[in-house]
Amino acid sequence: MTTAPEPSLRRHTPAGIFMHWFNAACWLFLLFTGLGLIDNPELRPFGPGYPAVLRTLFGNGGNLLLAHWLVALLWLAVWAGFIAIYLTRHVIPFLRQVAAIEFKRDLEWMLKKQLQMMVGYKLMARLVRPLGWDGRLPEQEYYNAGQKLAAQGIIAGALALVATGLMMLASKYVLGPGWTVLVQWSITLHYLAALFTTVLLLVHVYMAAISSEERPAFVSMFTGRVPADYARHHHKLWHDQAAGGDA
Repeated sequence: MTTAPEPSLRRHTPAGIFMHWFNAACWLFLLFTGLGLIDNPELRPFGPGYPAVLRTLFGNGGNLLLAHWLVALLWLAVWAGFIAIYLTRHVIPFLRQVAAIEFKRDLEWMLKKQLQMMVGYKLMARLVRPLGWDGRLPEQEYYNAGQKLAAQGIIAGALALVATGLMMLASKYVLGPGWTVLVQWSITLHYLAALFTTVLLLVHVYMAAISSEERPAFVSMFTGRVPADYARHHHKLWHDQAAGGDA
């Protein structure tokens, strides 16, 4: 006797899956080569040995910087092409989804979710009772409140990295001495934006790949689908909308 497959919903398209993993690969390369480009010995998180190993691996510091630039430009070019091709199908809907903040509902979800992760559902329900809330998490859309805030932060960080990175690249070939102060600030802001974005991405990796509760979302980045029960529990507003028209 065969078991019927578990009902599922389509959550990601092949193009979206490709961009997710392409993005991840580029970010890892840019992060680790960027750390190797730090000249100040007091700011090297892995000590002096790490930059030395990378410079040896790439031949010298100039080649390391060139590789960092080339991958950054490739990342930017692929994203530009993706935005041009999938503007109405993927990009605009995504931006609308992550910008759709409902303050009261999402604030309640954020507070309850943090408490639930720290102390469990039962104690969370008791702790929020004085606020007039029950122990249920508010229903969420395609992205939950935490995912929306993280996405907004990552987008802002990425835009800052692009702007400051292009400024630094232009300083090498185009800009004159009069731009020195702006270029110096770009270097500082570039590293701050990289730090900020990396922290958000580490949270994203933990929630998606390590947290067992969110494991179906991680698997969906390979299969494109999530179990219907998972969608109903974690993204009910999206589930109710998508269940009728999913193929």
